[in-house]
Amino acid sequence: MKRLLWIALLLLAGSGLKAQDNKLVVDADLLTRGELRIGGLALEDDDIPDNASFILERSRLGVAYEGSSLQVKLTAQHASTWGSAESSSFTVYEAWAKLHSKKGLFAQIGRQNLSYDDQRIFGSDEWSMTGLSHDALKLGYEGHGHKVHLVGAYNQNLGNMSGGNYFSGGIQPYKSMEALWYHYDVPNTGLGASVLFMNAGMQGGDKGVDEQTFYQQMAGVYVSYRPKKWSAEAAYYHQMGKDESGLPIDAWMASAKLSYDPSAHWSVYGGYDFLSGDEKFATPPKGAIGLTRHETIHGFSSLYGSHNKFYGAMDFFYVTTYVSGFTPGLQNAYIGGKWMPGQKFSLDASYHFLATATKLENADMPLGHEVELKASYRILKDCSLSVGYSYMNGTDTMVVLKRAAGTGDLHWAWLMLIINPRIFSGAWQ
Repeated sequence: MKRLLWIALLLLAGSGLKAQDNKLVVDADLLTRGELRIGGLALEDDDIPDNASFILERSRLGVAYEGSSLQVKLTAQHASTWGSAESSSFTVYEAWAKLHSKKGLFAQIGRQNLSYDDQRIFGSDEWSMTGLSHDALKLGYEGHGHKVHLVGAYNQNLGNMSGGNYFSGGIQPYKSMEALWYHYDVPNTGLGASVLFMNAGMQGGDKGVDEQTFYQQMAGVYVSYRPKKWSAEAAYYHQMGKDESGLPIDAWMASAKLSYDPSAHWSVYGGYDFLSGDEKFATPPKGAIGLTRHETIHGFSSLYGSHNKFYGAMDFFYVTTYVSGFTPGLQNAYIGGKWMPGQKFSLDASYHFLATATKLENADMPLGHEVELKASYRILKDCSLSVGYSYMNGTDTMVVLKRAAGTGDLHWAWLMLIINPRIFSGAWQ
């Protein structure tokens, strides 16, 4: 990685930089969201989940500097639940420096967000209170319709001199990660395509006993086509290698989405997601111990994406886990529409039919029907208000998979206020 950084610095140094104005910007981002949940997933095998209401908050303060060849950004973040001391966290969300040249070469190092394509694999996950960031080095080139990013990361615990190379916890679960992303926009066509390859080293075994790093890979493509009033997206990703326990992985996912915007005031869309699942999936009844031998992992992992954006806003899948630890996969067929009568207000309504991807030994495949409503209104330039409501009519399969009675009648409502003013902006020679 050091060699890659030196190469980038040499390329940037000889690229003919020209002095320009320096710029300093200070931004604030305050998010407050109240949620009301009626029904849902039980904890610790409770028969009926409790209804719940709470208020979450996230506060960010960012300072960014931009010069002719250097950018630096620092963002402090605090997230908590109102009235709780246990859930409060104060972290550094971003802390990176970026060297760039007029020829399109750049090198960025530090804690940063990795967001690519539709954010299904790498995303910012802004819905969550903490978001997603990575400690990484990113080298790349952007110009003439081409974008190439090479990412490298190596994570370690504090005080590793006494703990060896064993890694657990951290802002991301991997011990090491390398990724290559290439994107090309075809001129004057509305067509764009991306290729993504990632290799992640996951820590397995116990510290000082049988610790070992297992490597898993992902390769895939993303294509988008936007001719005038239509928009089409499609993606395919395949996972290989071994998981943390050393089991081989052979999993995949595919998605497609089509949108039509007949006017500037409304649009309709529909799509389908398929994420492969583990074979011979069975969940034992409550109080019983069930063991299913899996020789290969077929359940797809959505990794570091913006999960709330896909698979239903209630986040029953790929945010919470199943009882057995394996996954039966997911099918998500959806349709929806969006109405925008003006520049300040928008209303979005959608319907999802959800089912498992593999046949189950003790339940049917359909999981349920989910209806989602969301409205947003921009009060001021730097202030917006959003409200949402979701209802899910879950099947008996949800009860079996999640061990939660009452999943057939689930309600979730939220109200969110976002205030993100620019506090200061100044430039000098």
